[in-house]
Amino acid sequence: MSQEINASFCEEIVKKIDKKDLKRPVYVIQEHHAKRLHWDLRFEFENVLKSWALPKSPPQKEGEKRLAVVVDDHPLEYALFEGEIPEGNYGAGHVKTWDIGTFDIKEKSSKKMILKINGKKLKGNYCLLHFRPAEKNWLFFKVKNMKKD
Repeated sequence: MSQEINASFCEEIVKKIDKKDLKRPVYVIQEHHAKRLHWDLRFEFENVLKSWALPKSPPQKEGEKRLAVVVDDHPLEYALFEGEIPEGNYGAGHVKTWDIGTFDIKEKSSKKMILKINGKKLKGNYCLLHFRPAEKNWLFFKVKNMKKD
């Protein structure tokens, strides 16, 4: 199986959750109690959730930087998933929503994205910066508000 949860589990979520309930484009952070506690950062791009795993809690103020490791894309419906990933699946454990909302793209390239997050906990401009081209590692951090907000 791939590094992510198996396809049949994702298919069950897609059947149970109506993505019409999502404000778009969706942004979500899910607190994931798997083998190791981490936070799954997800943004809607091209009708899927592009996803990064944060080993430490999400940055809430300027100056806090977090490693963000690219993981497999997820279906949009997964943004509303809370519950248990069953044993036998990659990532088995409890998942709950830590923050949810929408976002606006301020700048986007293959190595850098600046996104204005409109969440319940995170608000303002955040940067995802790819810092090792051959690897899945990015940095995620809050930046000063931009003048064109």
